[in-house]
Amino acid sequence: QVRTPEDLAVLFVPGLLALDHEQLRVAVLDTRHQVERVVTVYQGSVNTAQVRVAEVFKEAVRANAPAIAIAHNHPSGDPTPSSADVTLTLEIYRAAGILDIDLIDHLIVGDGRWVSLRRLGLGFPAGT
Repeated sequence: QVRTPEDLAVLFVPGLLALDHEQLRVAVLDTRHQVERVVTVYQGSVNTAQVRVAEVFKEAVRANAPAIAIAHNHPSGDPTPSSADVTLTLEIYRAAGILDIDLIDHLIVGDGRWVSLRRLGLGFPAGT
């Protein structure tokens, strides 16, 4: 069950840590925030991945899931969010609202470290 960013880290970090290219993964969650499945949505290069927001929600819509969490890695090892990461998070957050799907968090995984954009207040409107 996903309750905290640490729970998401346990889920996402092992699979993203050793990659030499960026990947964006989505955890599809049920009403109790139990993980139904984790899917890789995008695979990019060493420092970029082009993401189409609609693709992020494909599995969640198919499963009629009420919530998702996302994570991607920075092969550079530095999990500091870029401005593009923050913008993408906000776009996904807004699309989630339209689809009535909760975006729980967005983690960025680096070399043995990770950050939660929600915890940092980046890409999520204040008070959410």
